[in-house]
Amino acid sequence: MPEYVLNKLIDGLNKQGKALKGSRILLLGIAYKKNVDDMRESPAVELMEIIQQKGAIVSYSDPHVPKFPHMREHHFDLTSEDLTAESIDSFDALVLTTDHDKFDYPLIKIHEKLLIDTRGIYREPAKNIVKT
Repeated sequence: MPEYVLNKLIDGLNKQGKALKGSRILLLGIAYKKNVDDMRESPAVELMEIIQQKGAIVSYSDPHVPKFPHMREHHFDLTSEDLTAESIDSFDALVLTTDHDKFDYPLIKIHEKLLIDTRGIYREPAKNIVKT
């Protein structure tokens, strides 16, 4: 799953004339499943690592994971980003990996430049939303 989503992200950025390297990418939800804080075996964490290894600046927003926990295999010194119009505007792309109920989906849709929707939240076609 992470490689497939990565390719969708790269394709979406390329269509906007941007490279992944140097882009600011925000993952929405890093927990394993909706509305929990359990991150064990979360594919979002592997995706974060791959995106960072490719040269992008990676951040996350997860209302259930305020600070990235110490994990045996994964190491990030990050805290969860607050989702505001300004913070969303500051990212080149968002990747929805865990569809928490606490996310303000209308706000995200209005302010995102590119959104990779891996959870099928956005049903209506939109030019900046890529469904996986």
